[in-house]
Amino acid sequence: MGRVTTSTADLWHHYGRARATSDRVVPDTFHWNWDQDAGPGPEALGNLTGRCVGDLGAGTARHAAHLAIHHQPAQVVAVDASPAQHAMATDLYAHLAPRLRIVASDAVPHLQAMTGTYDVLYSVFGALDFTDPREMLPAAAAALKPGGRLVFATLAHYLNGAPAQPDAVAADISAKTPDGEATTMRRWVLQEYVWTKLLDEAGFTNITVDVLPATVGPRTADTLLVSAYHPS
Repeated sequence: MGRVTTSTADLWHHYGRARATSDRVVPDTFHWNWDQDAGPGPEALGNLTGRCVGDLGAGTARHAAHLAIHHQPAQVVAVDASPAQHAMATDLYAHLAPRLRIVASDAVPHLQAMTGTYDVLYSVFGALDFTDPREMLPAAAAALKPGGRLVFATLAHYLNGAPAQPDAVAADISAKTPDGEATTMRRWVLQEYVWTKLLDEAGFTNITVDVLPATVGPRTADTLLVSAYHPS
């Protein structure tokens, strides 16, 4: 989804693999909360008709496919750095081209090459969680058209219940190599005011943060739903 911080190949190899073999349809719904079962839907992105939309850390591109089918964008670009995620997304949804474009790339260099291209950028626990925000947010601002919007869902606290970081630092979280060996990757779990400060420093305006409460279940979590605009 984002840029991994280990030399081990593709730490997203296992993610979503079982579902990709049994569920190949375009989802009828789009949710932002951690459990993917409640809260606001794509209306949080605004009207997407005729817009160029980017999904940062798209995984198997299920959210992007939903938008491409149900919300009449000009194009949705699903960006992911993982070769495994890109392969599964292509297998599932390549038939939705050209409205859905599936791109294998780290989010930051992709955005840096797309100056002033996007009307809307979004991430659902994707590249915004796994890339240094001091690199990601300026790149996102540059890739948006004037008046463009960034919306992302991120953890409000760690899954073990520990509070989010009071500064822009990452924690090492558990992951697995393609061979199943234990390793770690970096994840940014930041307090609300830290995200607001970083967005402001990157040039965004009209910054809002909503807390989506956890639903009942194991390893559930509150979600921060963050929205910000590139100045007109």
